[in-house]
Amino acid sequence: MNTDIFIVEDEPELAALVADYARAAGYHATVFGDGALALDAIRRQPPALVVLDLMLPGLDGLSVCREVRGFSEVPIVMVTARVEEIDRLLGLEAGADDYLCKPFSPRELMARIKAILRRAGQAAAPAAPRIEIDDAARRVRIHGRPLELTPTEYGILAALARRPGQVFSRAQLLDAAREGNANLEVADRAIDSHVKNLRRKLDAVLPGVEAIHSIYGLGYRFDL
Repeated sequence: MNTDIFIVEDEPELAALVADYARAAGYHATVFGDGALALDAIRRQPPALVVLDLMLPGLDGLSVCREVRGFSEVPIVMVTARVEEIDRLLGLEAGADDYLCKPFSPRELMARIKAILRRAGQAAAPAAPRIEIDDAARRVRIHGRPLELTPTEYGILAALARRPGQVFSRAQLLDAAREGNANLEVADRAIDSHVKNLRRKLDAVLPGVEAIHSIYGLGYRFDL
C-alpha cells in the first residue's frame, strides 16, 4: 500500500509542520522546496498524493501540476496564499484535485487528504502509530521516538496504551501509577495533572492527534 506523500513547499516551517501532521497520521512524508526536484521525484516513483504550493521558486506549482498531469493521475492538493477566484479556477483547471488557501489548518488538510485517497481507491486510513512499551526500561516509544516520562506518567500511559478503547477510572490509573513503586505518593485528583502532561508530550510526537480522551464522570480512554 502506497502511503507516500510529497510536500512541495518552499516555506521550511510550514513544510515541516505539514510533514509532522502527515507522519502522525501514519503517512510517509517527503518534503521538496523546489518544483523541478519534486517533478523529477514524481516521475521516478509517484507517491499516493502531492501537496503542492502554488508559489515556488523556479518551476511554479501550476507548471508542476500541468507537467504531472501529462504522465500521472496522482492526486494533488494545491495550497497558496493567493485567494482570488481566478487562482482557484486555474489550480483546478491545471488538474488539481483540491485547493486550500493559506493560512490553513493542518488538521483540515489531513482530513481532505484522507477523503481524496478514499475516492482514489486507497485505504480509508493509513497505518496506526506504532507504540512500543518497554517495562524493563520503563520507556515508551512512538514511531521509534522515546517519550521523556516520569515514573508516574509511564505507569499511567502504559496502562492506557495496553488496553486502547477501555475506560480507566482515576483510581485504576492511580493503582497503575503505583505499580512497581508502592511508596509513590500520588493523590487521586493529581491524575488529571499527569494526564495533562502526558497529552502535551504525546502532542510533540503526534501533533494534532488526540490520544487520551476524557470520559465525563468516568475517567480516561486511550485511542489511536
